[in-house]
Amino acid sequence: MSVVEHVREMASAGLHSNVRLLSGLLLTMSGNNPELFSPSQKYQLLVYHADSLFHDKEFRNAVSKYTMALQQKKALSKTSKVRPSTGNAASAPQSQCLPSEIEVKYKMAECYTMLKQDKDAIAILDGIPSRQRTPKINMMLANLYKKAGQERSSVTSYKEVLRQCPLALDAILGLLSLSVKGAEVASMTINIIQSIPNLDWLSVWIKAYAFVHTGDNTRAINTICSLEKKSLLRDNVDLLGSLADLYFRAGDNKNSILKFEQAQMLDPYLIKGMDVYGYLLAREGRLEDVENLGCRLFNISDQHAEPWVVSGCHSFYSKRYSRALYLGAKAIQLNSNSVQALLLKGAALRNMGRVQEAIIHFREAIRLAPCRLDCYEGLIECYLASNSIREAMVMANNVYKTLGANAQTLTLLATVCLEDPVTQEKAKTLLDKALTQRPDYIKAVVKKAELLSREQKYEDGIALLRNALANQSDCVLHRILGDFLVAVNEYQEAMDQYSIALR
Repeated sequence: MSVVEHVREMASAGLHSNVRLLSGLLLTMSGNNPELFSPSQKYQLLVYHADSLFHDKEFRNAVSKYTMALQQKKALSKTSKVRPSTGNAASAPQSQCLPSEIEVKYKMAECYTMLKQDKDAIAILDGIPSRQRTPKINMMLANLYKKAGQERSSVTSYKEVLRQCPLALDAILGLLSLSVKGAEVASMTINIIQSIPNLDWLSVWIKAYAFVHTGDNTRAINTICSLEKKSLLRDNVDLLGSLADLYFRAGDNKNSILKFEQAQMLDPYLIKGMDVYGYLLAREGRLEDVENLGCRLFNISDQHAEPWVVSGCHSFYSKRYSRALYLGAKAIQLNSNSVQALLLKGAALRNMGRVQEAIIHFREAIRLAPCRLDCYEGLIECYLASNSIREAMVMANNVYKTLGANAQTLTLLATVCLEDPVTQEKAKTLLDKALTQRPDYIKAVVKKAELLSREQKYEDGIALLRNALANQSDCVLHRILGDFLVAVNEYQEAMDQYSIALR
């Protein structure tokens, strides 16, 4: 057994530190005496050395060694074409043991993505002929194209993944997120559903996430609930997490928190979605719970954005905006696609008076999550903070037209109308429509109470707030009710409401 074969065995055994040391020494020997190893052996040594660097997260150094390996492979291919076959039987097994050139290019692309050099990653993968691309190469290309805004190329690559692996669910989600119709996506999986037992749920699953990506929260919730109630898929953490996120998008924070808690109980190590959960807890004033959640998530992993966002929410709602800004920036550094991190950083910048920088972050959040209303709310708040009422009105109207006339979009539009004395009556009409659709929608109740306070219609405000608090308890509503009761000299009951709000 040659020394290169020993290196190969150690590499396959996962002894990366040993491979790094030995291959480094052997490459130095080869540099001092080029005749010591054959071109194919030197190619192998370079690849195994680069792999060990990749494992040690020295990505730039690994790219350098992978590049040298590919140059060596190119020279090796030229010499093998020039040289006639010697008929040596040993040469065939040796060539079969050579690391795949395609795998080397894939590893290079991984290094480039870790270095945030997406253009270089796309370039190296684009150089692989279509017929030689494996499913993982097509999946990486699809994700990179999507991130770069090359939607057509991304769709093509996702479809190629599904052609090779029809149960690649993340590829299905990728297609749905790029506005490919649910029926078209389902048609690509119909054969596998019919040929394998107990896969009848998949067509419903695709339908549910098609609703998610078109922003139809109500139908998405109903469809996922029908899946979750099926005995075989009951208590699935991913479905519960999706339900929690959908309830959050629909403005139903109570059910959202409930579903997040159920998912957490089933999987104590759950990270996905915990940034939204932490934000909801912070908004409710449960800062001790937020702090505990952040500590627990950091113990699970500090290499995900979620723990940093949760800690950032604790800082933000404790009015430590500089700290929140730092934690949001750290989360974005770990995951530039984290919508919640962008919203946290944007909100911190806005509250620190850096409105133009905040606007950039909210716009990026909208680009990543065009169906999430809270992204638009953050941007509109920035416009209002800088007295750009016209821009706020244009944005609110666009949201109303794009996402449809529901309690949330009506309230958002009314919020902007309240800023202009000319549109006060329109605001009132919009809020009445919102409350007709959802009498328990807290933001609509708060804005309607604000309008009634301006008009000094305190008795109407008290009736509105009592009605809203009949089936739910919210500290903001209790505080506003206290203010209204003070205005009508009901001091004792006002004290009771303030006490409930503090609790």
